[in-house]
Order: sequence, then C-alpha cells, then structure tokens
Amino acid sequence: MAFKQLDPEDFVVSSDSVTSTVWSNNAPSLSTFHTSSTQREGSSGPYYLSVYQTASSDDTAAVQFQIAYANRNGGGGVNFDQTVPFVSPTTTIYGQYRTLILEDENSSFVWGDTLTGSADNDFYVISIERARYKQSLLPGTMNLTITSSVSTTNLGQLQLTDNSGMVTLPDYYGTQRVYQVISGSNGVANTTINDNGYSDNSGSYGWFCPDISTILLNASALDVNGQGGNVTGINLATDSAADTYGNNPTRLYNAISASVGTGAANNRVNIFELNSQETISSDYVFIRARNNEFNYTENPSFISGSTGEVIYSYFINNPQTFPTTVGLYNDNSDLLAVAKLSRPIQKDFTKEALVRVKLDF
Repeated sequence: MAFKQLDPEDFVVSSDSVTSTVWSNNAPSLSTFHTSSTQREGSSGPYYLSVYQTASSDDTAAVQFQIAYANRNGGGGVNFDQTVPFVSPTTTIYGQYRTLILEDENSSFVWGDTLTGSADNDFYVISIERARYKQSLLPGTMNLTITSSVSTTNLGQLQLTDNSGMVTLPDYYGTQRVYQVISGSNGVANTTINDNGYSDNSGSYGWFCPDISTILLNASALDVNGQGGNVTGINLATDSAADTYGNNPTRLYNAISASVGTGAANNRVNIFELNSQETISSDYVFIRARNNEFNYTENPSFISGSTGEVIYSYFINNPQTFPTTVGLYNDNSDLLAVAKLSRPIQKDFTKEALVRVKLDF
C-alpha cells in the first residue's frame, strides 16, 4: 500500500440536471386512473383522494398523486365541530398551503393577476406522491387533460400546462417558485382563448409549484361553463356550500379520468404527462501515478521472511505492479471511500496512470 497527498487542483466539482418521468415503471404518461373506496371512505377521505395507476387491489398498484380541495371559509367540507362554524378539512388544507406557499396567514391566492372567488377563494390541489419524483418537478413538462362530466355531446375539454415557456422568470411567493397554469400544451398558451391562456374573468387556471411538487387549480376557472367553441372551463360545478360534504376531489378526479359523461369527447383518452428533475453534484478526484511512483509492491510474498531480501531479483531492476483499488483517506488516515478499477492497471517506470474517481451526492 502506498499513499500520496492530493493537491487542490486534483479536485473538480460538477453539477448535472437529471430528468425522468414521475409515474410508476417510468411510464412517460398516465392514461388510466383508479381510486380506492377504502381510502375515500376512511379517515383520510374528507381531506384527499388518492389516485393509482391501476386498480388499488392490484399488487402493482401505487399512489401516483392525491387530489384535495381547499376553501378559505370551510365550504365543501363538514365542520369539525357543529358549534364552531366554517372550520372544516377544507379550511385546514387552505391554511396548510397558504402557510407553505404564501408564508403569510393574511394573504389570499391570486391567479395570474386576478383575485377570484373572493367569498371563498377556493382551489384544488394535485399533490404528486413523494415516492414518484426525485427532487422537484420540471417546468414545461406538465400536460394535463381534463374533461367536463356534463352529459352532453358537446363536452368541454381543457389541456393545461404551465407558462414556463412564456416567461423569463417565475413568480415568487415567499421562497417558492410559481408558474401560472394556462390552457395550452408544452408551455405554449392556447391563443384561441386569449393571448396568455387564462380563463376569462377568472385569471389563470392555477399555480404550478415545482419545488414542492404541487399543482393548484383555480376552482372558479374550472367551474366556467365549458360548452362552446372556445372552451374556458369544464363546468366542474364545485360545491362550496358551508358544512356540506361536497366530494369535490371526486369531481376533479372524474374530470381527469374522463370517467363520467357521454358523447364523442368522452371517447378521448385523458393524458397526464409530467417529469421530475434532480440536480446531482459530483466530486471528481484525479489520482495521478507518475512514472516513478507506485512501482514497488508491499506484498509480503515477494520478501524472504528469514533474510528480508527480495525473492524475485527481476523485481529489483524491473519492478511491476498491478493496482486494482484506490482508497481515499482524510488527514487522520481514516478510509472514507474505495474505488475499484474495472481491471488491473500495469504500472512500471515506463508508464504513468491517471484514475478519475467520481463521487455523487
């Protein structure tokens, strides 16, 4: 074993962005959606609805995302205590995301530049399951199709994306990056609605929050009657009445899965595309073995145990070694990392070796 002190120039730090889909089995898009009656009717049912990529009873079923409904005044949810009005699961969810994103308990959500639904200021939440993504969501990759559940042959259908492709910088609320959710695809607005892809009189369709892997959807924009040539809503019919179990997460689930409704539009397959991204920092350590270094072995089988002489004389004048492993030590001689070479390297006085060790973290 031989040691060599590394110099500062032997270390290089690099960062790379790695992207991948968020769905199970690396599926590029999600086109089948399932829920669990057990979860919906259980203790978590009033708060959110879990969505799976296959039947929840299947062995391969895994939660892909959750749907929740938030209302500042408690509408669309049953009060925790009948003696304390306007305090329900929907107010809890509203307060949770107000604290998480706005970081101000006195603020309200503004969609684009519009404060809509001032009486309720409500919205839907699509929260991507933590196991599905690495570090954050990748802006510009969201394509979500939602379809009206109204029984008619002229169903409203929206394709939603974020506006990252239209702006230089995102909006910031507190420390959170926020992109506006617009009508369009792949970050391009649907200009048949208007120039910025917003819903008339309702502002944007919500917020795309990549750093917390959450999508907020503006209930007022989705509730607009979606029938007609230029669809600006899907007539979602959000129930914002006080002290009622509005079952609003199921309403949005039906719109995402296209599981309710009749007519030609309902034959379309709804698609949910979304990618995640991760920044991987790597330390590159360059181990240099010059021609006069690491040429002698310390293997005791080469030394006579009785005389201490080299057994094989040709190793005196023409030594050769075959390094197979590089160990990285700190100044206290503690072994921190081990790098194995793919094959031994032949080393003698006529050869130099350069080994690059990559440490990802």
